[in-house]
Amino acid sequence: MFRAPLLAATLALTALPAAAFDMAAMSDAEREAFRAEIRAYLLDNPEVLMEAIGVLEERQAEAQAQGDVALVSSHADALFNDGFSWVGGNPEGDITIVEFMDYRCGYCKKAFPEVESLIEADGNIRFIVKEFPILGEQSELASRFAIATLQVEGDAAYKAVHDGLMQMRGEINEASLTALAAEAAFDPAPVLAAMTSDEVSAVIAENRALAQQMQISGTPTFVLEDQMLRGYVPLQAMMGLVSEARDAK
Repeated sequence: MFRAPLLAATLALTALPAAAFDMAAMSDAEREAFRAEIRAYLLDNPEVLMEAIGVLEERQAEAQAQGDVALVSSHADALFNDGFSWVGGNPEGDITIVEFMDYRCGYCKKAFPEVESLIEADGNIRFIVKEFPILGEQSELASRFAIATLQVEGDAAYKAVHDGLMQMRGEINEASLTALAAEAAFDPAPVLAAMTSDEVSAVIAENRALAQQMQISGTPTFVLEDQMLRGYVPLQAMMGLVSEARDAK
């Protein structure tokens, strides 16, 4: 019969090669005693479980990061050179950040002033916005207006509209979008007319398809060079990541 003097026998068994430790070869009583010994040890030493969970989480995070690098590499052209997304910051910057965002996303709004501060303070970041409306009808309405503004009125008008939408707290509707166009000093009529065009719809469809391929389901999601940052990242942390990415070049 299996008699394990507390942990010693358990450690001895687990130290054996896999072939030498065969649970199937144990009797029912031996298996029961072995399981009881493990349970008693874990109850007496619960920190072991926390340590094991920590190791597991580290391994999962490392695997996720490696997978993200592969995803970024395989979709680099669509991310960094799609030809239709707005490019801000320093277009010739040595670091590129892409943001998948939604104008109704609270964390996108929280990140907005910090991303602006990062780009302004650094001066050498190329910043690309991916319109990714996922939070309902008003999200899509806002993105359609922003994309149509870029296509009809150009980069400067898009920047003004983007900033205005990121800071907007009220309802997004035709009236609020018209007011936003007035603040940006352009005629809203051509932009409103273009919102349902095939060209605008194509941009949203392309961004959604890219997000699906890259396993992006939430906003904000940032792509910083070859890594993905899923969710809000505080300014100081983002600055550190930019510095690390620059050092790695």
